[in-house]
Amino acid sequence: MPRRNRALPLLALSLTGALTLAGCASAGADAAASDDRISVVASTSEYAQIAEEIGGEFVDATAIVSSSSQDPHSFEPSARDQLTIQRADLIIENGGGYDAFVDALIEASGSIAPVITAVEFSHAWPENEGHETESMEAGDEHADDGDPTHDHADHEHVEGFNEHVWYDMHTVAHLAEEIASELSELLPAEAATFEANAEQFGSGIAGLESALTEIDTAHAGAEVFVTEPVSLYLVSAAGLENVTPDAFSEAVEEGQDVAPAILLDSLSLLRSGAVRVVIANSQTGGAETTDVIAEAEAESIPVIEYSETLPDGQTYLSWMQANIEALAGALAE
Repeated sequence: MPRRNRALPLLALSLTGALTLAGCASAGADAAASDDRISVVASTSEYAQIAEEIGGEFVDATAIVSSSSQDPHSFEPSARDQLTIQRADLIIENGGGYDAFVDALIEASGSIAPVITAVEFSHAWPENEGHETESMEAGDEHADDGDPTHDHADHEHVEGFNEHVWYDMHTVAHLAEEIASELSELLPAEAATFEANAEQFGSGIAGLESALTEIDTAHAGAEVFVTEPVSLYLVSAAGLENVTPDAFSEAVEEGQDVAPAILLDSLSLLRSGAVRVVIANSQTGGAETTDVIAEAEAESIPVIEYSETLPDGQTYLSWMQANIEALAGALAE
């Protein structure tokens, strides 16, 4: 994503120097605390919370981006973040160019901890389209190479791919299974616990999917306008139609100005009476997003906001449930 941290190419050198001066040379093998809890480091809070759900009392989960006031697109990690990565037993990232700072931190720290990459569990991920879909349904998520933690080669932004996969229930269900598998490798004595926790989490995901099916049944084909593609997996699963001009959402996502003609087309679309809901990103935006929200409110179109990171006090499941309920409520207005 073009809005990403422009300093990433220099990050490995600068952070390594900072840690050397600080005398920090801990190896990844030193990550586990004295009570044998597994140290899991995730790029964002939603992935850290999922790891907590699966690992329970046997996991200490830390998120690099942990505040809803932080924009992951423009996040600039610190030497402290590198030390956190360096001490990790397991690393979870989104991938797809969303959180490339994690790969820079891994390189700078020399970490050899296994890395789970969420986008690799998406049906829409280019490497999974076609033959990969069947193997993933059978539980073999990475039949082509056998190892979902293999490398960091696929973490540049992929044109046409929506990297916001934590809004895709299918992807998250498979991600949870992989977390359980990796935790079991790290702490075999508790493998049964991790598997049971993953099954319980999977039941929660199934409940969310049922709620989305209910929206599909009641409102299939309803038109929605999204200021950015963050929520599109959820929108699609609910059977709704995204009518946002691609040029609008792409420009907003990339931090660019929306062309005046595209903005006028978007505002005219809202005035047409066809759009049922506007969905905005609560953590980013600009003048054009403000214009769209104002126009929606003037036309009495419900506006809901989705965030990119876990709100304070929420679990992943409660957060997604709240998002789905907000969508259903807006469509019912």
